[in-house]
Amino acid sequence: MKPLKILAFGAHPDDAELNVGGCAAMWAAQGHKVKFVSATNGDVGHAFKSGKELAEIRRKEVAAAAEVLGIVTEVMDVHDGELMPSLENRLTFLKYIREWEADIVIGHRPYDYHPDHRYTGVLMQDAAFMVTVKHALPEVPCLVHNPVFLYSYDHFQTPIPFNPTIAVPIDSVIDQKMDALWCMESQIESLWYKENFVEINPVPTEPEARALRKQEFFDQFTWKLGWGKQADQHRKLIQHTYGAEIATQTRYVESFEVCEYGRQPTQEELKDLFPTI
Repeated sequence: MKPLKILAFGAHPDDAELNVGGCAAMWAAQGHKVKFVSATNGDVGHAFKSGKELAEIRRKEVAAAAEVLGIVTEVMDVHDGELMPSLENRLTFLKYIREWEADIVIGHRPYDYHPDHRYTGVLMQDAAFMVTVKHALPEVPCLVHNPVFLYSYDHFQTPIPFNPTIAVPIDSVIDQKMDALWCMESQIESLWYKENFVEINPVPTEPEARALRKQEFFDQFTWKLGWGKQADQHRKLIQHTYGAEIATQTRYVESFEVCEYGRQPTQEELKDLFPTI
């Protein structure tokens, strides 16, 4: 089988890692090519640091995470909180998809609490048709076949709740995913500490205290961010795709919804696109 090429857009330097990191690790281990693109540079998402200093920290963190996952990553030069669904950004998304020759493109749904998340989803959708249009952005060759476009999981209900098409068990790589997220120390000490931008709790440097903090982080995130909840919510879907034994054993999943704007795969084709078991 020809190696797949997967492109995942996240609004900030951590979103793609949170939503797709497990599948990315499995794809990469099986010889497929994965790229994460952050649509903004994350330069305001910290209690005390900001601007160029924080943007550079966040860039280095996702680069370290990418090394753990075995993928490549890139950060767009857009300020955190200022992503707009402009023609310029649409063409940028179009360029990324074409240059990567993506078979799969993943991004946020356009229904989310954060405008950067919403507009990342809108831009991905807007590019979905244009990737095959020869005279749109003619300097970058168009794709002959439209990729499969997928939304990553969220818990928002209005106006339309997330409706997964596939739920992928990631138990075999959950430690690798958490090791990648552990690279994002600026988030761990600030936003991920108490979900605000006022308090910080620096990550210890002493080995024993650092190991304890990492375990606390693992315990908090595997449930709070929904990988465990999704396994419970989507167990019937896991069983339908992978069988009863795997469904029973699965503790953590990443789930995705096929966007109706791209190629529409069958359930069997989805299993080929997610060769992760």
